Amino acid sequence: MTELYQKYKALLFTLAYQLTGSVTDAEDVVQDVFMKVYKLHLDHLEEPKAYLCKMVTNRCFDLLKSARRWREQYVGPWLPEPIATPDGDGFESVVRSDLLSYAMLVLLERLSPAERTIFVLREALCFDYPIIAEFVDKSEVNCRKLMSRARGKMGISEEEPIRAEAAGEEWVQRFIAALTQNNINSVLSLLAEDVVLVSDGGGKASAAVHPIETSERVAHFLFGLIQKVSYYEEGVQIERTQLNGQTGLVIRAAGVIQTVVLIHVENDAIVSLYFVRNPDKLQRM
Repeated sequence: MTELYQKYKALLFTLAYQLTGSVTDAEDVVQDVFMKVYKLHLDHLEEPKAYLCKMVTNRCFDLLKSARRWREQYVGPWLPEPIATPDGDGFESVVRSDLLSYAMLVLLERLSPAERTIFVLREALCFDYPIIAEFVDKSEVNCRKLMSRARGKMGISEEEPIRAEAAGEEWVQRFIAALTQNNINSVLSLLAEDVVLVSDGGGKASAAVHPIETSERVAHFLFGLIQKVSYYEEGVQIERTQLNGQTGLVIRAAGVIQTVVLIHVENDAIVSLYFVRNPDKLQRM
């Protein structure tokens, strides 16, 4: 059982995290699955990867169905919980090759539980449709239809490859420099005209209740935040770190993490900014 756990825990956590958008839920799902396998004495499975992935998929599907109503009552926009992705083999380690970008995780919130499940299994873990059909107890034809519907809801055409360009180290450095230099023209030059800033406070931290749209409004919002920074007596520290397989920002005040920021870039411009401020989603950072 130990060998089985060590071999598949990262893969299963990666799957569960992308299905739920929650680190806590993903951890609980993986532990529950291995406890069930242990009690059933399934140490020598003929196809352990497929069997374990199916168990995780079924457990996450149930969680997604129960979470939909709760998320509809959430205060302001709901964003997935960010996860640190340094090199390592801790419980929260992920298989980066199977990890969708944070921007893609945000788009997944538009989907039904069935659509999300099939999308993640197909595009993140690259399972073939016959295997996916077995996982979700649907026909292969139905799975293909659900995948097509998911693409439509996410604004991705059938011919378009699944990708979301995460901001790299250089982009993040340019973004920070433009803000700290108090140069609004420099900031505007980095933003797409239709850029959107989404802030998740969950009613537990100050945040914009609605997404902020257009480059001018986003720029003014950002500089308003910069002005507020001066009110913190002990100052604010901004550090770059690896989050969800990309370079993100962790903002601390008085030594406590206040905000995590992730950036999505397309066609050499920032199209999305995600500010996670709900303290429940920052505890594990």
